[in-house]
Amino acid sequence: MPVARILTGIQSSGRPHLGNLLGAILPAIALSRQGGHESLYFIADLHSLTSIKDAEERRANTRAVAAAWLACGFDAEANTLFVQSHVPEVTELAWYLNCFTPYPMLANAHSFKDKRERLADVNAGLFVYPVLMAADILLYDVNLVPVGKDQVQHLEIAADIARSVNHLYQQEVFVVPEARVDEAVMTIPGLDGQKMSKSYGNTLDVFAPEAELKKRVMSILSDSTPLEDPKNPDTDITARLFALVADPAAVAEMRQQYLAGGYGYGHAKKALLAALLERFGPARQAFDRYMADPAELDRILQRGADKARALAHKRLAVVRGVMGF
Repeated sequence: MPVARILTGIQSSGRPHLGNLLGAILPAIALSRQGGHESLYFIADLHSLTSIKDAEERRANTRAVAAAWLACGFDAEANTLFVQSHVPEVTELAWYLNCFTPYPMLANAHSFKDKRERLADVNAGLFVYPVLMAADILLYDVNLVPVGKDQVQHLEIAADIARSVNHLYQQEVFVVPEARVDEAVMTIPGLDGQKMSKSYGNTLDVFAPEAELKKRVMSILSDSTPLEDPKNPDTDITARLFALVADPAAVAEMRQQYLAGGYGYGHAKKALLAALLERFGPARQAFDRYMADPAELDRILQRGADKARALAHKRLAVVRGVMGF
């Protein structure tokens, strides 16, 4: 029985923050360690061109994303980690798929609809973003794609394109992928209480130098409840973040301190900083090692690209033959 293939794309829009780690990276690494499937994880640097134009920024982001995944324990020997643009076959396939994608399908895609009131800010790359995403998936005969709820529509577009091509040519040109939606994926609060996001500027970079990380932790928004009064750990941002990174006994102790009073937000923020440094201490050290050795990072990513290109070459050869190229 063929081994199921799982693929995940990782944006290279900046250094991964705590929300990325808890909501995506660590769960994906845990999934990659399960038996019965093969995991392909790629860094979506081509997708980032829709918004980031600076070459050095993109290179730095790409290396930081790779370093973060490796530092957090991703096994690039047993699985495949590569950079999207290192497999140029994906852009050729994207053109073929564009020719099978109805305009209304893309006009209704969330990636476009969210910005269509400001069309001057929309480039063609953003409009056909779902087609490049479809090419990312269909090029590697992927069975399952773990996605958040906000990405289900894009996965459905990829599956619809695959079915359309298969129907037209009366053969399985592409494996039709399925979405794997994890209902337990966490929404991580940012420093201001909104969802942690680079676009909101409310993130915690756990790989930052300790002094910088401390400054960010101490800037977390809190209310004006006096130190001696009881506080609500369920609504306070610091307590909510602490509950996500500390061990259960420490979380229970902080909760009791909040409810009892006499425990200030400054105390909680110091405890959160200590928990972050303990939880991610080994990963922080490994991240710094990888970032200090770009040649090693490049070697790992090149090996991954070679593995991915071997798969891409086989599928693209089929596509070219079926379509007459």
